[in-house]
Amino acid sequence: MKLKHFCVILLYSLTFTTLSSLIASQTCKNFCGKIPIKYPFGTGPGCGDPRFQQYVTCDQEKLTLATHTGCYPVTNIEYSSQVIYISDPSMSTCACTQTGKGFGLDWDAPFSFHDDTVFTLLDCSTTSSPIYKTDGAYDPDSNTTVIPQCDRAGGPICSFLYSCRAISLLNLPISTCCVYTPVDLGPSFEMDLQKLQCSSYSGFYSFNGQESNPENWKYGIALKYKFNVFNDYPSSCANCERSDGVCGYGGVYNTFVCNCPGGLNTTSDCFFRSSYNHSNCLIFSLAYFLVRIFSV
Repeated sequence: MKLKHFCVILLYSLTFTTLSSLIASQTCKNFCGKIPIKYPFGTGPGCGDPRFQQYVTCDQEKLTLATHTGCYPVTNIEYSSQVIYISDPSMSTCACTQTGKGFGLDWDAPFSFHDDTVFTLLDCSTTSSPIYKTDGAYDPDSNTTVIPQCDRAGGPICSFLYSCRAISLLNLPISTCCVYTPVDLGPSFEMDLQKLQCSSYSGFYSFNGQESNPENWKYGIALKYKFNVFNDYPSSCANCERSDGVCGYGGVYNTFVCNCPGGLNTTSDCFFRSSYNHSNCLIFSLAYFLVRIFSV
C-alpha cells in the first residue's frame, strides 16, 4: 500500500515538473510597450544581441537608450532601414526652449548618427564660444588653429527656428544659432554644451515635407546601427523569428539561442513545438493511465 502511494506521488511530481518546464512564460518578448522588438534589440538579459543589451533596455514597458550623457526614450525603430529614433526631454523644440547639457554617444556603442540628423546650437556666447572663432584662426590659449564648427549652409534652418515663438523669446540675434551637423562631433560623438558655451540645443531628423514650418519638423535624434561588420542579418535569427521565436544569447560565450513560446531555448528555431505539444498530451495520458493502475 505504501509503495502504491509512493508511486502515485512520484508520478504526479514527474508529470508536473515536466509540464512546468513546457508551459513556463517566454523569457524574451516581441514587444516593449507598443514598440515591436526584433533582433538586435531585446527586452531583457539574454535577449537580442549582447552588444546592444547595455544600451537599449525595456523597463516597465518603456524602451530606453542609455549613453554617458543620460537616458533617452526610444520613440520608434525602423528595422527595414536599421534606424532607431530617440527623443531628449531636455532638447529645445519649436514648442519650448530648455537648458540642457548636450548629447553624446559612447565611443564603443554600436550606433552612429544618421545622415538626416541635424543639430542646432542655441543661445551661444558670441564672444567666448569656440564655434565663432574665425576660420583657420590661431588660438594662443591652446596653441592650435581653430576651425569653425557651424555649417554655413544651415543659415535658413536657424531663421526658421527663430520664427518659433518659444525660441524667439530668447531675444538673441540669429547669429547665436549654429547648425552643428553630426560630422562635426568628432570621433568621440560628443556635443558638450558647456564646453561650447551654449545653453541649449535642438535636433531633428526630418522636415516632414514642410521645410519652412519648424512646428511640424520631426524633433529627436536618428541613429543607425549595424548587425555586424558585414551588416548581414544572421540566418539563424531569421529562422528563429519566422517560427515565432525571439533571438537571444546564452552560455559563457554568449552563443545564439532561440527563445520559444513556453520558455524553451533551442539552438535553431521553434518549429519543433507541435511535437512538444503532442508529447505534452502523451505525458498527461500516460500519467493518468499509470495513476489509475496504481490506484486500483
